[in-house]
Amino acid sequence: MGALIRHWPRIAVTLIPLLFALLHAAGVMRLGVVQRLDDIIYDARLQATMPRTMDDRIVIVDIDEKSLGEVGRWPWSRNRMAELTDEMFGRQQAALVGFDVVFAEPDDSSGLKQLRQLAQNELKDQAAFNEKLSQLQTSLDYDALFAKSLERKPAVMGYYFTSDREGLTSGALPAPVMDKAMLQGRPIKFTTWNGYGSNLPQLAKAAPVGGFFNSITDGDGVVRSIPLIAEYKGEHYESMALAMFRMLVGMPEVAPGFPQERFIGRSYQGLESILLRQGGKTLAIPVDDRVATLVPYRGPGGPAGGSFRYIPASDLLSKRLPAGSLKDKIVLVGTTAPGLLDLRVTPVGETYPGVETHANVIGGLLDGKTLVKPDYAVGYEVSLLVIAGMLLAFALPLLSAVRAVLLSVAVVAVLVALNFWLYLGFGLVLPLGSAILMALTAFALNMSYGYFVESRSKRELANLFGTYVPPELVDEMVKDPDAYNMQATSKELTVMFCDMRGFTKMSEKMEPTQLQALLNDVFSKLTQIIRGNRGTIDKYMGDCVMAFWGAPVDTSEHAHLAVKSSMEMSNAIRRINEEHREKGLPEIGIGIGLNTGTMCVGDMGSDIRRSYTVIGDAVNLGSRLEGLSKSYGVDIVVSESTRKQSPDFAWQELDRVRVKGKEQAVGIFWPVTPMNRLESDTSSELKLWSEFLKAYRGQDWDRCDVHMLNLQRMNAKKYLYQLYSERVASMRLLPFDPSWDGATNFETK
Repeated sequence: MGALIRHWPRIAVTLIPLLFALLHAAGVMRLGVVQRLDDIIYDARLQATMPRTMDDRIVIVDIDEKSLGEVGRWPWSRNRMAELTDEMFGRQQAALVGFDVVFAEPDDSSGLKQLRQLAQNELKDQAAFNEKLSQLQTSLDYDALFAKSLERKPAVMGYYFTSDREGLTSGALPAPVMDKAMLQGRPIKFTTWNGYGSNLPQLAKAAPVGGFFNSITDGDGVVRSIPLIAEYKGEHYESMALAMFRMLVGMPEVAPGFPQERFIGRSYQGLESILLRQGGKTLAIPVDDRVATLVPYRGPGGPAGGSFRYIPASDLLSKRLPAGSLKDKIVLVGTTAPGLLDLRVTPVGETYPGVETHANVIGGLLDGKTLVKPDYAVGYEVSLLVIAGMLLAFALPLLSAVRAVLLSVAVVAVLVALNFWLYLGFGLVLPLGSAILMALTAFALNMSYGYFVESRSKRELANLFGTYVPPELVDEMVKDPDAYNMQATSKELTVMFCDMRGFTKMSEKMEPTQLQALLNDVFSKLTQIIRGNRGTIDKYMGDCVMAFWGAPVDTSEHAHLAVKSSMEMSNAIRRINEEHREKGLPEIGIGIGLNTGTMCVGDMGSDIRRSYTVIGDAVNLGSRLEGLSKSYGVDIVVSESTRKQSPDFAWQELDRVRVKGKEQAVGIFWPVTPMNRLESDTSSELKLWSEFLKAYRGQDWDRCDVHMLNLQRMNAKKYLYQLYSERVASMRLLPFDPSWDGATNFETK
């Protein structure tokens, strides 16, 4: 929870794309770039999953350039259309024919109209002329011939709706397919027009079933869907594809399929499906909120596309096609000739025959594999956005750059996989662009904020503490830069003072450059040890280095780490001296003082120069202890407060001392070895030493002599034992002092 609070600004920034994506999904603020991305994804997915196989159930009779060249320019006379119709239903035995063309104007190409005008005017008294005209007018009435060829045939006549300011109409519309009372007053968002262009009443009467062949052109000019039912002046009409499908399955009744109200209210402006009811059976055709269906394109369009068989209309008129070639086939009469302007931009081609879009929809209806954007698409999109967006918003700020990339890629991969699974398995076309764009933008904003805002504060923190604190601690600090600053505060820390022995003598015998190189080498090795144990370098003072533990990064083991560092530094000096002996260089020694206590730590100094340092009595005591190391012949002197917090080491108490400026005596100790390395002989020596100190502080000098004799047998060269032997000898000369606390007073710093 604390990490989330610290990263709240970054989380808020990452939530911005989620907010915009939700506004887009809810329709409050439609984003064109998101819609365009959804279109691109849909087109790419459609092209990748198209079967690219031929549907041999459907044949397209093509009024192509070849046919126009052989028969003549369009429109052809209706007697030729009658011949074509008779050929398709008669000799070729087609099961169903749909005309993707409109016959809105009467055909006067036979001259019958002019002949009738002559019979009524100039030649009305010529009986022979009128008799001959009466004999010929049946064969010269091409519209009647065409109408007769359509009578009682399974034919669907195409027409179109249009919208303009004048609302022009021509021809006769077929009967509406659905009673508006079935809609129960719901505000269904049908595609609507205010005009139409339909077939001659004579033709419409001969073939009463008709369907519009309008498509829906999206904002980018691409045809991806067609309405199955459209509205004109409050009445509802079916598309050509739906009309042909209904004729194939026995002309069932059409009814609206409403979504379940427990999920979507009555105010929803769309249908869930179109219901086809017949003989107690119901077939549901899913539709989107415009009562449209997406065109399930099988592959590239045109005669070379391979999705449907194309037959030139001239081959039928000239009877070059073998009889029965269209037996039981669904036939669509249309055109691929560019001059007839029925080529459209689609996801699978920029010059796609309009007639083939209807063929694809009919094939999809027959297979029961229509593509549709369901009524719950908005809810799905919102749910997906919330889940993915909240995951990214709360997870990305907590992750490293590499893991953030992996999480973002994983989220996008899951979104894409889920979308494709629903598409391939259930034919559901669900929005994906908003989720992908949200995920990518959230990642980009998160990384940008981390780099430009948080990284700046982290770099500032690294610049502040980098020279004092080891890199690994800086890495910890930059994870939460707000928790660290240079402001002074009081806290318990452990301080170290390390002074180099014999430096003055060396400076007298060595060249400055040699001395500089030696000092830099020694300090570098000691500094590595301090930083390796999470210590903070305070300063270098001539031949002395000062460090502390527990700040700026808190650690409960500050005393233990300081003691460990001091012992490693002592070992490092021994190795350095071995190298010096081999090179003929002077040996060096160190004295280390450690103390644990409450100190003031922070950025201190003048306006000209400041540093991150510690001050206080506990710091001063640490400095005094370093000065005592030479007095006791040891390289490390540790206060009692530090010893108590470092139980993992074996200790030898050196003395109880009263340093300058302190009235209270403090115990001082020397770390012998880590407890796990303590040998039995050393343990016995330490126990005997404890007995000696007990006798010493009790002023029992005889016992002291006995214990000291045994101690010197164990370690004759130890300076500490020589020191106390001399003290016992001198103390014998003094009378017993009951007020003496066993402490040694030091008046110098």
